[in-house]
Amino acid sequence: MTQLALKRLQANIQQCHLCEKMQSRPVLGHPVMSKILLVGQAPGIKEKDIHKPFAWTAGKTLFKWFATLGINEEQFRNKVYMTAVCRCFPGKKIVNNKPQGGDRVPDKTEIKNCSQWLAKEVGCLKPQVIIPVGKLAISQIMPVKKLDQIIGQSFRLEFYQHRADIIPLPHPSGASTWHQRDPGKALLSEALNLIKQHTAWRDTFK
Repeated sequence: MTQLALKRLQANIQQCHLCEKMQSRPVLGHPVMSKILLVGQAPGIKEKDIHKPFAWTAGKTLFKWFATLGINEEQFRNKVYMTAVCRCFPGKKIVNNKPQGGDRVPDKTEIKNCSQWLAKEVGCLKPQVIIPVGKLAISQIMPVKKLDQIIGQSFRLEFYQHRADIIPLPHPSGASTWHQRDPGKALLSEALNLIKQHTAWRDTFK
């Protein structure tokens, strides 16, 4: 596949209207033919307006993590293909018929609808390493009960009929402090080190 094919795929994703409850149009990353694929959960309320993934609070934390590997946000966005389990903002959680608290978790139908696009992205890119961020993204690839059982490890698994190295990361949301204290803090450091040592990372950021 070529970058032109990837751009055409993204144009098709932009036209998707399958999920009635979603609160935005699809939010996409740069159409870069990368051997590294980062998969988030879904855009937040700020991302839907800024039109790029991980563009607000969680993104600031995420890019601080990668800064420890010597890569800034601009370099990462230009070299790594960023996608998500769902591309549209799902809206806020509804409590007593009013939006409250954090973002709504996409439902099973929404995840299934958007999975067709994720499958095509994987087929187009054939990434060497996939970085799922947060439990929802990780659970699309492998079972996950507790983060401390999988963060800090690399797994060779099949994802949409493509085998790749899977290096999970916790979600950088401010709602979770797991990654700020041990064992989460130490396991996050191990996971980032695995990413830095991966051939795809070294080749991408020579």
